[in-house]
Amino acid sequence: MSDEAKQIDLVDYLAALGHQPQKIRNHDYWYCSPLRMEKTASFKVNRQRNLWYDHGIGKGGTLIDFGMLYFNCSVKEVLDRLSNDSNTLANSFFHPPVTPVNLSPSKTLFAGEKKEASTERKILVTAIRSITNVALINYLQKRCIPLPVAAKFCKEVDFLLEGKTRTVIGFPNTAGGYELRSAYFKGSSSPKNTCFIDHGKEQLTVMEGFFDFLSYQTIHQNNSKPLTNFLVLNSIAFFEQSRQQMEKHQQIHLYLDRDTAGIKWTQQALQWSKKYIDQSHNYQKYKDLNEFLTRQQKPRPAKGLRPGKRF
Repeated sequence: MSDEAKQIDLVDYLAALGHQPQKIRNHDYWYCSPLRMEKTASFKVNRQRNLWYDHGIGKGGTLIDFGMLYFNCSVKEVLDRLSNDSNTLANSFFHPPVTPVNLSPSKTLFAGEKKEASTERKILVTAIRSITNVALINYLQKRCIPLPVAAKFCKEVDFLLEGKTRTVIGFPNTAGGYELRSAYFKGSSSPKNTCFIDHGKEQLTVMEGFFDFLSYQTIHQNNSKPLTNFLVLNSIAFFEQSRQQMEKHQQIHLYLDRDTAGIKWTQQALQWSKKYIDQSHNYQKYKDLNEFLTRQQKPRPAKGLRPGKRF
């Protein structure tokens, strides 16, 4: 199983996670690190050897090594993410080699370098509808999200990538793009942006991913009225640039991931203003709010997770 996982093309896998190279030179693909915040690409994938190295943290290795750091989990959990219930490696990432992605003019190139000829790879959304796909409903159930909760905010989305059509759960952002998820795919359509949900409240709840948002909604599904406004970042990279929008509220409740980046930006926000309140202590033994929810045998919607209140 682990040997099969190591054969998955790292460039394609990073693309599925929504990461595109900033420059390409021969077999080397350079990225702004998916593992931390940076503006100059120092994360390299050698496609010929199918290995990565992050110069900023001095670590590298195989896809499994990357998955352990990216998802903050064990080898077994990485393999579980790449396999279905029958323990067969997901076909989603076994793509034939593709032409390098196009580097748009907005991308930063290294000094003295030129763009290389390439063909652009894009996710093209082809259909949007209510969620009825059995596999997607099972995926929601596995992550402890009731279908009625997901149906309020998400859609079933068909999209085309490299000539192959996939069907996933789509969470719309403010700019008209979608975060796209299934048991075997994680990515986003353009434009990638945050999602702000305005209930006219003076308090704001901030999450990194939409499954944490859906988890919050699940815990509070018996509440007749929304407790706060919501900001779903869809990437921790949007946190700093969302500061002005966040600080329009009197209180800002942070439910960021308990990984290096999430903890870093939580601590930074606490220094910005007393408006920010770190709520991650409520799930301190877990990576994020959805992991907390899935580890609970019987989630208790009526009593859980009010702003400023411990579980």
